[in-house]
Amino acid sequence: MSATKTRQYANLQAQLAQLNANLADTENLLRMTAVQAEDMRFLGGYVGGLFMGSAKVLGEEGVKDVGGALS
Repeated sequence: MSATKTRQYANLQAQLAQLNANLADTENLLRMTAVQAEDMRFLGGYVGGLFMGSAKVLGEEGVKDVGGALS
């Protein structure tokens, strides 16, 4: 094999090793993102429930205040 071909194969091997490392990093990041997406879904439901509850409480107080002012 010629020296040029040997050098090209060595370069290709280095690039493939780097690609493999980058793919492993990407896989780990995607796995972490999937876990965080589930957590965000839970937090969204939790905060939505708090928002609806506070709107109901504040809405009832607003109705009482308006009713008292009209009396």
